[in-house]
Amino acid sequence: MNLGVLGTAGIAHHSFVPAVAKTDHEVTAIASRSEERAENFAETHGIPRSFGSYGELLESDVDAVYIPLPNALHAEWTKRAADHGLHVLCEKPLAVNAEEAREMGDYCDQQGVTLMEAMMFRYYPRTERMEDVAKELGVVRSVDAGFHSSLRHWPAGTRFDPELGGGCLLDVGVYAIEVARLFLGEPERVVARVADPEETGVETHVSGILAFSGGRTAQLDCSFRLQDVQYCRVEGTDGRLHADRAFSVGTDPNEFELRLPGRHVTESFESTDPYALELERFAEYVETGQRPRTDAREAARTLAVVDGLRESEEIGGWVDIPE
Repeated sequence: MNLGVLGTAGIAHHSFVPAVAKTDHEVTAIASRSEERAENFAETHGIPRSFGSYGELLESDVDAVYIPLPNALHAEWTKRAADHGLHVLCEKPLAVNAEEAREMGDYCDQQGVTLMEAMMFRYYPRTERMEDVAKELGVVRSVDAGFHSSLRHWPAGTRFDPELGGGCLLDVGVYAIEVARLFLGEPERVVARVADPEETGVETHVSGILAFSGGRTAQLDCSFRLQDVQYCRVEGTDGRLHADRAFSVGTDPNEFELRLPGRHVTESFESTDPYALELERFAEYVETGQRPRTDAREAARTLAVVDGLRESEEIGGWVDIPE
């Protein structure tokens, strides 16, 4: 697969493009709003073609595009790529709200192209193994998940720009929501405290509760204000699972703990590039026409929770999540 990359964001530079080199696929074009930035990026990574606009790249000879642009630009450039018959691997969050994600999915379906959200931890062996092992927990009753990111530049960049889809919910909170849904299904209602005490213009700390059928619950916490930490704990009637560094996969410690009555197991995994695994799965979906595990419908369900958590802060109470 020949890939084009729309934008020279840090995740493309440090993670995605180096990962492509570990596969049989190739980045053959890079685009930026600045021709100079595109040329420098291409020279650094050995990419044969560079463009000073995203539109020029879409007209070049690529099979698919990877979109690491600011969140608020995902929908526009996904649809424009689809107009050119290009498959799209779009960084998470797929959109800024659930309605936009659904529109993107419908549009790509109409154009006959594959759209996949780059929620890379979902394709990592540890996550897949945790899904399987969770069957030993009996009835899963609760999930506790959190992702705190202490940003070096505070407050600066697209993460703090409300017009570009900033805020900790869309940046790191979606991981905690995703893992709660992974083990508990779809929440019926949510409640949250959404805070921006420093008045940055976006939420910088969110604590929430997700309520599921049968009295099951998930607690989530995400922040730009606290020291880096990630965790996921899954509690069932017969035991529990716990993982640290649960979302930035491929780094140490790359393991999880399973505790059952009379049994304590730690499973470890070899470090493998999660972005390479994600790309391989994307290529497989494109080739087979199979709907991706992290498609627009899945993204919309997570973003419906984001929408609900924000609304909860506005009204000061519980918000029902539509089916």
